[in-house]
Amino acid sequence: MIKKIIFLGCIFAFSLSCQAQNSKALNKNINNNIKPKLVVGIVVDQMRYDYLTRFSNKFGKGGFKRMINEGFNCKNNHFNYVPTYTGPGHASIYTGSIPRYHGVIANNWYDKDIKKMVYCASDDSVQPLGTTSKLERMSPHRMKTTTFSDENRLFTQMKGKTIGISIKDRGAILPAGHTANAAYWFRGKNEGAWVSSTYYMDDLPKWVKDFNASSKAESYFKDWNTLYDIKTYSESGADLNTFETGFKGKASATFPYKLKALKGKNENFDIIKSSPFGNSLTADFAMLAIDKEQLGQDAITDVLTVSFSSTDYIGHNFGVNSKEIEDTYIRLDKDLERFFNYLDSKVGDEEYVVFLTADHGAINVPAYLKSVKIPAGYIDNQERKKQFQTFLKETYGTAGVLEKISNNQIFLNKEKIKALGLNLGDVQEAIANEQIAYKHVSKAYTATAMTSVDFTEGIEALLQNGFNQKRSGDVIIVNDPAYISYGKTGSTHGSGLNYDTHVPLLFFGKGIKQGRTLQKTEITDIAPTISALLGISFPNGVIGQPLEFVLE
Repeated sequence: MIKKIIFLGCIFAFSLSCQAQNSKALNKNINNNIKPKLVVGIVVDQMRYDYLTRFSNKFGKGGFKRMINEGFNCKNNHFNYVPTYTGPGHASIYTGSIPRYHGVIANNWYDKDIKKMVYCASDDSVQPLGTTSKLERMSPHRMKTTTFSDENRLFTQMKGKTIGISIKDRGAILPAGHTANAAYWFRGKNEGAWVSSTYYMDDLPKWVKDFNASSKAESYFKDWNTLYDIKTYSESGADLNTFETGFKGKASATFPYKLKALKGKNENFDIIKSSPFGNSLTADFAMLAIDKEQLGQDAITDVLTVSFSSTDYIGHNFGVNSKEIEDTYIRLDKDLERFFNYLDSKVGDEEYVVFLTADHGAINVPAYLKSVKIPAGYIDNQERKKQFQTFLKETYGTAGVLEKISNNQIFLNKEKIKALGLNLGDVQEAIANEQIAYKHVSKAYTATAMTSVDFTEGIEALLQNGFNQKRSGDVIIVNDPAYISYGKTGSTHGSGLNYDTHVPLLFFGKGIKQGRTLQKTEITDIAPTISALLGISFPNGVIGQPLEFVLE
């Protein structure tokens, strides 16, 4: 009898244990199904993928390496269109689309209707906030499709907030989308203030005004020296070389840089934008926005977009192989660590999700590449223009058939061509055949080809993805690899080559697996992946696919 009682007791205890485990598992599954309270999208402007590996030994455990070790690393992530510029990059990341559809074909482009250049975020119908400068009249109205942040706002009946933050206006405005509560960017020059426009609100919030009134931005007028002993910076070239531009007022582009002394000759607060401290200032402001806007504080998902832009200014100035770039990424790693620690404490380390990528990469300074016997160089635009005008006059009796050359695209004067009794397609073809004969022109394609042929691979497919029928030109030019239209110091970007297309893609946080892949992913896959994680509609122009292997 006693044995029977003991046996029954054991079964009962076992049953209770199973129920408890099942209950625990069920609760865990329920918790896992809850959406992240906050989505943080991070774009590092001009970050090549190999910066993750080149500078890895200098990174701590809490920044880039935390994302890699705790999250998912897509090692073979690429842009799938040309041109690889900041405006199209930010638009494509958040819309999951390409310039062909979202319409942001460059940072600036020639508007064929009004016959003048326009900026991707400019909007004369709004007014600036926080500054008197009319240059800050900005909105996302030129972007034709929605972002995943727009779709989250629609899904939550506008209850989920969206805030966009960047030193650059376009880096804040385009990611935040059309329905954002706010986008803030940094006005440098003599102001040193975070600003916005009446597209979003009637007046800046008090917390933004208070931040601007503080001495935080001014506190970064300090010496920029290497964080560690410069002798240990073995992952970059010599500090003194002929491949860097540097700052006005300093004879050489070498450490240290005394920003307070140099600011007068370098547009005052703009020098902070062109130093690693611009990234630190961005992180400061983003953390304050989380606090004051109460982002991630309830069950309704919010979106914060943060673009670290100083990396781009520094890359353009000093180049891919510079000590300055190495130090900038070491310091950015520290800023990411304190940002993630803040998210842990404010939102909860199991309550948010982050992705990190870049809007484009960058070429090594062609002058440096030439010095180590790699084919590279610079385009002589004046000589090319002179040769082209001679061709136009000899062929058509006038150079008036040309309206504009912009972003390696030739825009033709349709009225002039019609008045001369010429066929537009024939003129396009003749100009493409002429351009291909020029020095360092690799390829030339007509608008007719872009709209009539379905290219599926190679540079032709990238060009087609970047071609917008209403906004792009009549003839598209592709230069030889590593040949650029730029000064002979510093780096630039814009091509469809790997140095411009291969960028990091890291995910970590709630709902993300731990792992890595060499499978090719594309920049347009990010938005549908985040949309799938949130269970919301995809942005309306998406061409990418959700990365199912990233999600739990």
